[in-house]
Amino acid sequence: MNSRAPGAVIASQNPRSFPTDTHTGAPDVDAVVGHLIARARLAQRDFAAGGQSALDTAASAAAWAIMAPSRNRQLAELAVRDTGLGNVDDKIQKNFRKTLGLLRDLHGRKTHGVIAEDTRKGIVEIARPVGVVAAITPSTNPAATPANKIVNALKCGNAVIVAPSPKGYSACALLLRFIHAEFERAGLSRDLVQMLPEPISKAATASLMRQADLIVATGSQANVRMAYTSGTPAFGVGAGNVASIVTWSADLADAADKIARSKTFDNATSCSSENSVVIEDGIYGAMLDALRRAGGVLLDASQKRALAQVMWVDGKLSGQCTAQSAQRIAELAGLHDVAAQRPTFLMVEETGTGADHPFSGEKLSPVLTVYRAKDFDDATSLVARLYDYMGAGHSVGLHGADPAQAVHLGETLPVARVIVNQAHCFATGGNFDNGLPFSLSMGCGTWGKNNFTENLGFRQYLNVTRVAYPIAAEVPDADDLLADYFGRFGR
Repeated sequence: MNSRAPGAVIASQNPRSFPTDTHTGAPDVDAVVGHLIARARLAQRDFAAGGQSALDTAASAAAWAIMAPSRNRQLAELAVRDTGLGNVDDKIQKNFRKTLGLLRDLHGRKTHGVIAEDTRKGIVEIARPVGVVAAITPSTNPAATPANKIVNALKCGNAVIVAPSPKGYSACALLLRFIHAEFERAGLSRDLVQMLPEPISKAATASLMRQADLIVATGSQANVRMAYTSGTPAFGVGAGNVASIVTWSADLADAADKIARSKTFDNATSCSSENSVVIEDGIYGAMLDALRRAGGVLLDASQKRALAQVMWVDGKLSGQCTAQSAQRIAELAGLHDVAAQRPTFLMVEETGTGADHPFSGEKLSPVLTVYRAKDFDDATSLVARLYDYMGAGHSVGLHGADPAQAVHLGETLPVARVIVNQAHCFATGGNFDNGLPFSLSMGCGTWGKNNFTENLGFRQYLNVTRVAYPIAAEVPDADDLLADYFGRFGR
């Protein structure tokens, strides 16, 4: 494995060191990206030939780069400083917990060479890397999301080039500095993990998408759509707009505590944070009281109008409220009496859904929309209308004691996950008390215009070659296979 001097990666990614367009004098974007791709391909070929031990070492090195306490804090502080989104303590927790969970999921997993054999069918499965991965990452998680993608990609023998958001560039660059320091210790090539140079542009991101072997895109739906139309195989995620249903059989205090923790974690930067709660009529007042005790403040009609004016400008969600504290948002809306109560989240009551009811959509802030439903069936129908507007395919929460209701939601709603009696934003992306794999990228299936419904994990970063040996022929009898049909309808 080759290595470079500590500052080499920064100098080599300076766009001034690459060819420029002869007409404009600006860096030639395709040439810049092509240079990164070429370096990545060379490093990846050597790396993949090193066997499972090399892959495991690289994944561990990248994981420790973000988990080490002093580095974790530096990344969290820089992310909040430069993006203005979320809060430091929660980002520290997210950076560590998500990476630790991913390491648990990957521990002992074989991702190189023969990974499965079925002697009865004569099939041998061989893991193969996909090559160079383009990792498109958002400003909401400028360290945790790229780290997750980098660890997964390295575990499968790939190289990675990250396209961070412009706001998240500094945190991502620091993450790569830490990863390269660990690579130096382990004798790994820095070219295995690179990023686009500043300034991050749509043209550079699009060029990376075209030239890479696989795209994993998390963030805006514009980036996801660009990934899907790039001509390169891509995994993208759908829009979030999670709703949770609270039924009469729920433990209201427990449900309120979990919804509050999920709604407020990192100022609701997660796509898995509840945007709406749908409460059955018989417990509506009691659940509102429980949410108030958990830190929520319910706005009246005039306060709701003032909040709407600051949260949406010209029909679009305003960035000034995104991932800010509830107290800060109340101050921006001129609700100084509300801000003085030091709320952890704000609540507004709503009855409608759709574009004419903006509070029914994703808010990316500690603002929770509250709906009253006659019963469970009405609540299910209301959530279906919410997802018909925004958030189809993602997930739904359920607080209650009837397991059959969770299965019913899974059979009827357009969701890839049903989260039962858990804090939604922690549970959806995997937690230590449920069986979902740890991820920061949730597939939303065809409902969300995605091509997968799993939590994005290592299997999406692998090709699998299958060797088929001859076996004894077993030709079935058509009458046996069609017996049920013939019995009901005749021949």
